[in-house]
Amino acid sequence: MVLVLVLGDLHIPHRQHGLPPKFKKLLMPGKIQHILCTGNLCTKESYDYLKGLASDVHVSRGDFDENTSYPEQKTVTVGQFKIGLCHGHQIVPWGDMESLALLQRQLDVDVLITGHTHKFEAFEHEGKFYINPGSATGAFHPLESDVTPSFVLMDIQSAMVVTYVYQLVGDDVKVERIEFKKSA
Repeated sequence: MVLVLVLGDLHIPHRQHGLPPKFKKLLMPGKIQHILCTGNLCTKESYDYLKGLASDVHVSRGDFDENTSYPEQKTVTVGQFKIGLCHGHQIVPWGDMESLALLQRQLDVDVLITGHTHKFEAFEHEGKFYINPGSATGAFHPLESDVTPSFVLMDIQSAMVVTYVYQLVGDDVKVERIEFKKSA
């Protein structure tokens, strides 16, 4: 069992003060092996917080990140899965399925993780898996002021990814489970 935390669009301190306390309680150091972040951490302090949760942290550059050394796109292999990471502001129109599929083919990945829309999505398309973890802090988006805070935890087990989506709805953390099996 390999646990991968997928999150992004924190926008700390510009749009939010920090992660919701109920999320912070769930994210304990030593439990997660890898972190994949779609960017817009904004500050070094947010990055340092993630490094405190897991030593293996990968970040793609968002349009509000102060650190310009983060790459625009990145591929990471975890177990049998090649995973692509991109903030998503470069994908036009934002969140468009065909544009996402084009990036997935360019990166030649099994799983494509993007953000920018601040809205959670996870779906399978043409035998590949797509995840947008949403905004972990619930930071507003210019096109959406009512954002549900969310993050994703992927449990990678040989040729299967079991995805757990955590969403803060009102005062309750709701968890949804989604499975993706890699085609042979």
